[in-house]
Amino acid sequence: MSVVPSSNIGLTGLAVMGQNLVLNMDDHGYRVSVFNRTPEKTREFLSGPAKGTNVVGFESLEELVASLERPRRVMLMVRAGDAVDSTISQLLPFLEPGDVVIDGGNSNFLDSRRRTTELEERGLLFVGAGVSGGEEGARHGPSIMPGGSPAAWPLVKEIVQAIAAKVDGGTPCCDWVGEDGAGHYVKMVHNGIEYGDMQVIAEAYHLLHVALGLSHDELHEVFSTWNEGELDSYLIEITRDIMAFRDEDGEPLVDKILDTAGQKGTGKWTAASSLELGMPVTLVAEAVYARIVSALKDERVAASAVLAGPAGPFDGDRDAFIGDVHDALYASKIISYAQGFMLFREAAKEFDWNLNYGGIALMWRGGCIIRSAFLGRINEAFDQQPELDNLLLDPYFAGEVQDAQAGWRRVIAAAVELGIPVPAYSSALSFFDGYRNGRLPANLIQAQRDYFGAHTYERVDKPRGEFFHTNWTGRGGDTASGTYTA
Repeated sequence: MSVVPSSNIGLTGLAVMGQNLVLNMDDHGYRVSVFNRTPEKTREFLSGPAKGTNVVGFESLEELVASLERPRRVMLMVRAGDAVDSTISQLLPFLEPGDVVIDGGNSNFLDSRRRTTELEERGLLFVGAGVSGGEEGARHGPSIMPGGSPAAWPLVKEIVQAIAAKVDGGTPCCDWVGEDGAGHYVKMVHNGIEYGDMQVIAEAYHLLHVALGLSHDELHEVFSTWNEGELDSYLIEITRDIMAFRDEDGEPLVDKILDTAGQKGTGKWTAASSLELGMPVTLVAEAVYARIVSALKDERVAASAVLAGPAGPFDGDRDAFIGDVHDALYASKIISYAQGFMLFREAAKEFDWNLNYGGIALMWRGGCIIRSAFLGRINEAFDQQPELDNLLLDPYFAGEVQDAQAGWRRVIAAAVELGIPVPAYSSALSFFDGYRNGRLPANLIQAQRDYFGAHTYERVDKPRGEFFHTNWTGRGGDTASGTYTA
């Protein structure tokens, strides 16, 4: 079958995200060719949501590629993992040097690093583009985080920036992130921070609903007020709406939802990467573990009949406590983002990426799930100090945490006394206290390691890098173990 090359871009994978990205591209004047491994899905899309558009469909990848202007651009919106590699393999016979393959799924950044190398060895270009914003974002403007082959950026820039969300008078929430897996790494950390944002909001809901006994109407008002201040964000906004939503019987729907949280893996990947790189992204890790604990529903129900804890409602000043919970949420959120950007810095060193930290915050300002006014402050912090080691050292964020600190501590103390779990708030405060202390008890840990394993230690009265071993018992020898950090 002869196909005339006329489309600007091709897309394979017509699930919800794929369909909405195609319609978004069509809205912006791009002619899009589509393919789905199930032909019926393509036909349904063309006769349904895409009816009346310039979208064209094909029943083979060969025809899809043949319909594209050169250099060809093919976007994959398929399940991360083997499905991406399989689709690329099927495309390869029809592509030519200089063509671009764009993976818009939630792929692991290590896979994107590998795919960049493999495709470049064939003369092809690869883009691993993290796309955030869900169904609505894909349709009307997502945040897009592209990385991969630098030579591909000029070939895809116009399209992806056109369909991305816009902020600050038209600035697209999309810019080049960096080489090979950088785009998907930034999307991974975005998702990890998203886990943290959701957890700190959930802990506020738990405290206000259980400890204070606020009704859902009152919770709706609290979150409405919070959404007008420092916490102004998409997730606070939808939490406000969730509190007001009623089931068919008039009861709050949220109370009827089983308390077991699902996850797709990006939060785990973020926590795992933080361990590999030696960066304490503790709040995201706790948010992941909180979801894992929530999934132990049957065990928790059984344990609730056996394990007792504190009882009784909060008996302090109600309005003051609401303000303290606000401060605990806000301070913990600052810690989470500070940790996320610490991880970015270490990843940039490890993988030789040149990340624009302020630019990343700007890309998250609109379209994505964690979009918030707060991100503008992060962009400003890095604009003022591009080499800023930690957001907590920026004058604005240092002042905000200082102002919130007293309420943050009161909330955690009250939660402990009431037996209400606040793992995100607690881990964030522990990190803050550890980071702000010039001396920690790790000297004892080093002494213990040297005592039982001759692992050596450094001394405060000697230059860094000089190691010592002590024969603690008088029975050991003077031979020390090798020094290394795993």
